[in-house]
Amino acid sequence: MNPVVYNSASLANSNLLDLGKDVEELYSAGVRFFHIDFMDGHYVPNLCFPIRILKDIRDRYEDAVLDVHMMVDDPIDYVDRIADVEPDYISFHADSTPFVIRTLDRIHSYGLKGGVVINPSQTVEVIKPYISKLDMVTLMAVEPGFAGQKFMNDTVGRVYEVSRMRKEEDLEFLINVDGAINYPNIIPSVRGGANVLVTGIYTVFQQPDGIISACNRLEAEIKKAFSQGFLDGVY
Repeated sequence: MNPVVYNSASLANSNLLDLGKDVEELYSAGVRFFHIDFMDGHYVPNLCFPIRILKDIRDRYEDAVLDVHMMVDDPIDYVDRIADVEPDYISFHADSTPFVIRTLDRIHSYGLKGGVVINPSQTVEVIKPYISKLDMVTLMAVEPGFAGQKFMNDTVGRVYEVSRMRKEEDLEFLINVDGAINYPNIIPSVRGGANVLVTGIYTVFQQPDGIISACNRLEAEIKKAFSQGFLDGVY
């Protein structure tokens, strides 16, 4: 596959009173990937976003890419309701269900793209039985459920492992890095094969110079990573 990297802004990092304004600024800055978390209070001890937010964003920004991250028990129970809004990607945690293949097949039955999320405590080898069915692999760089944690540095090596698996299998799924993305880890992640960076309070939101300047600064860092070249075996 050709190298590509997207800024997937995590809307859970917005001040909810400013959410509409933040989305407008992100869009003005050229952001088209929007990372939208759903949490049920069971899989993670937190709650986040009604399904309606997908429709509201889609109605206003038709070309937005809706990247849904389900942190829920029994994710297949949510697929039918979420699929009605036609998001682009629906990802769920590999350890949230014993029926990963069935859940991916359900997502694909709607013509949508499906992915799995791997927690820091899981080996990346967990995806091997269904790797050919994946459109996205998300590597958590923090424990799921809360913003403001510290990036786990071994995530960069895990990105490289998954990118090599992707090349060996001649596949084209996106590799997504989610959690505490910050400037010390952007270039190593991109050079290791990451295609989607879930951005939050360290890079895009709550920046003193505003969202648009922050997004421009992030894009410059991604270009710097491209100029340094990719690690062997990534693409």
